Amino acid sequence: MTASESRLARLLREMRVSFVLALPLVLSQLSSMAMNIVDTVLAGRHGPVTLAAVGVGSAVWSVVILVSIGVLMAVPPTVSQLNGAGRRADIGPVFRQALWLALALGLLLIFVVRAGAVALEPLGITAEARPEAVAFLHAISWGAPGLALFFCLRNLSEGVAWTLPSMVFGLVGLTLLVPLGWGLMFGAGLGAAGLGYAVAIVLWCQAASMAVYLWRAPRFADLGLFARFDPPSWPPIRALLRLGLPMGVSVFMEGSLFVATALLVGTLGTTQMAAHQIAILMASLCFMVPLGVAMATTVRVGHAVGAGDLSGVRWSAAAGYSLAMIAQTISAVVLVAGAAWLASLFTADPAVIALASLLMAYAAVFQYPDGLQALSAGSLRGLKDTRVPMFITVLAYWGFGLPLGAWLGISRGQGAPGLWTGLILGLSVAATLLGWRFWRMARRPLPPVHVT
Repeated sequence: MTASESRLARLLREMRVSFVLALPLVLSQLSSMAMNIVDTVLAGRHGPVTLAAVGVGSAVWSVVILVSIGVLMAVPPTVSQLNGAGRRADIGPVFRQALWLALALGLLLIFVVRAGAVALEPLGITAEARPEAVAFLHAISWGAPGLALFFCLRNLSEGVAWTLPSMVFGLVGLTLLVPLGWGLMFGAGLGAAGLGYAVAIVLWCQAASMAVYLWRAPRFADLGLFARFDPPSWPPIRALLRLGLPMGVSVFMEGSLFVATALLVGTLGTTQMAAHQIAILMASLCFMVPLGVAMATTVRVGHAVGAGDLSGVRWSAAAGYSLAMIAQTISAVVLVAGAAWLASLFTADPAVIALASLLMAYAAVFQYPDGLQALSAGSLRGLKDTRVPMFITVLAYWGFGLPLGAWLGISRGQGAPGLWTGLILGLSVAATLLGWRFWRMARRPLPPVHVT
């Protein structure tokens, strides 16, 4: 900040930079979320049982998404710190090892999804929804390796602060899913399984297209991403895992809170399951905005760390927080004012619309803590601080959020609204502790940039 530049002017300047970087990421996240909405809309047109089945199946599938996102979040801060330090020649070798990690992770997650399908009956999911949910999960499981590879490829691009491809390939995938999902579900008569196969095909198409783009684009030529074949090497993979596994646990802890809530709602009947699915989709759609901003903040903070700019770390985070709070205010207003109309887009059932509208009011309440925890976590990722945040998320979501929600929703008989009260508490505890952790870390000297 120059002597003639006020703090407000500096903040606005930083916000503009973060906005330009974050906008494609937000649109990319929205397109990914819109794929779930497409599945929900198509399932709703097929019937309430299919809608409930896809809701349960999507909750299990979201575990795969969360694990993939979390572990492979090691790529952007690693790449951005190397880029900020002027060590671009080191990016290619790290990227090739990250591809091996993504492939192994994707293959493992095929079995995780199928294990989730087996667990539906012991979890008490209603019998009428189980067969379709199992068919959906078996079909979509084939897309797990494609999903992991796509995240790895796009994370490389985002790590060097080029976020436009994430948006483009996300929108292309969404455009492909609509006719493919409709054709396999209705035309081929595959029902929920058709939606699963459609998503899997789209994920592999996205991964292949992104790989071709990185290979051919002049912007990445000096990185030598595909210049040679590197066999798996444990030291760099171990370094990525050391950074990525705690992030994977952190992301999983938050996401699994929502997954566990969805599974508990699944024991309460089709109406509450359908209403929860609609409301959680709307809440998740809103969350894509602060998530995209948080991802951009990770890159900006990481680049500042690589450049040895502690002031840049703080200003990048401040810009992210400011953008997220603006977005969350808009989201809260939309969720409250448009709840009934939004619910009616998915179903004509008055009981489902009424309950979904109530749950969206709860979602409006947790917009602020959700945005704050996302930005704090993103800023900490840029610092490569992942272990303490992991313990914070375990405590917040499973020590506070889920126990309270289960007690109110199941033991006290409040149903879905009681479970959503637990979501609010868990997110609020996480927001408070993660925010405290970041601002404490931002006052310390910056760590050296390293890969292994």
